[in-house]
Amino acid sequence: MTDTPQILLAHHLKALKLPTFLREYDKVAQLCAAEGVDHPRYLMRLAVNAGEILQQLAGAKVQQ
Repeated sequence: MTDTPQILLAHHLKALKLPTFLREYDKVAQLCAAEGVDHPRYLMRLAVNAGEILQQLAGAKVQQ
């Protein structure tokens, strides 16, 4: 029963085509929880983190 939110979140992130968010949300959530970060700042960190990963991937594709 406790896995239900994670299953639903994974489903919605896949439907929205946000695979980077899906891979990173739990790691960022744990860091933010340990630091006492509020929800809006958690979402900002998640978005920034995902954006940086996407930029790195795009840069790697250009170099190939």
